[in-house]
Amino acid sequence: VLLQASGGGLVQAGGSLRLSCAASGSISSISAMGWYRQAPGKERELVADIPTSGRITYADSVKGRFTISRDNAKNSVYLQMNSLKPEDSAVYYCNAIVAVVPDTGRMYNYWGQGTQVTVSS
Repeated sequence: VLLQASGGGLVQAGGSLRLSCAASGSISSISAMGWYRQAPGKERELVADIPTSGRITYADSVKGRFTISRDNAKNSVYLQMNSLKPEDSAVYYCNAIVAVVPDTGRMYNYWGQGTQVTVSS
């Protein structure tokens, strides 16, 4: 299974970016998908998580500014980031909890390669 992320870049404070991540490979099903980020010298942290059904989770620091969504038919997850701040600068990683083919009931945790988001002040 491969997660391919895209959409990062350089933007001024107050601007917007949209991240995309598509999962491909021997996928039986995907439960939760999400976005994490890691800034230099800091630990990786959850940005937003979207389950197959149920409540979406956002980090307090991005609530009201970021929106996560997914397209199950495309095995994809998206992150719309508005009103970006310099403190949002980080490498953003997509994540997916996947059941692979053949489906044994076991779920596996996969990560994308990361995409850099830089917000200038």
